[in-house]
Amino acid sequence: MNSNYIIRPETEKDYETVENLTRDSFWNVYTPGCTEHYVLNQFRTNPDFIPELSLVLELDGKIIGHVMYCWSKINVDDGSQIKMMTFGPISIHPDFKRKGYGKILLDYSMEKAKQMGAGCLLICGNSDFYGKSGFVVASSKGIRYADDPKSDAPYFLCKELEEGFLNGISGSYKDHEGYFVAMKNPEAFAEYDSKFPFKEKLKLPGQLF
Repeated sequence: MNSNYIIRPETEKDYETVENLTRDSFWNVYTPGCTEHYVLNQFRTNPDFIPELSLVLELDGKIIGHVMYCWSKINVDDGSQIKMMTFGPISIHPDFKRKGYGKILLDYSMEKAKQMGAGCLLICGNSDFYGKSGFVVASSKGIRYADDPKSDAPYFLCKELEEGFLNGISGSYKDHEGYFVAMKNPEAFAEYDSKFPFKEKLKLPGQLF
């Protein structure tokens, strides 16, 4: 792995490059095509978006990675709420995947999130990857996934940034509404995506939908 990289906050002049990167990173991975680039585009004006944690990874002056964070909440069973963070999309250019850059970007960003007061992170993701950075199944910390509350949801993961942050807590987490923007406004998404270079949408084995 080339160690000649830097991680820095995203700037407005990076937006087009980062959205193309995000599109390339997720294209045909979970669905034919993808919507993650539009999610990112729309999140930037969401009040829960955290600009300081919209980070790019540059290698030899070229952006090859990006991650974004937002504030979210746990709905505790006693009726209260706990403010915490979630993140994603986290994108690595296809030419640089499986080389360790994703973990470098994730670990760096999590340390920044901790410094900003995030007691824990909740995400849906692959435990094989995220487990390397200390994520565990969220149900083991007393947090249920609202869309799959009757199962252990092995893909619903938690990372305590503050040790013991979730001690004694029982509650549920629902994905931030910002992640469903393409589903809620498909015409706006289609218009947005049409401005990008043509890429063929393929139905591939292993996709979720």
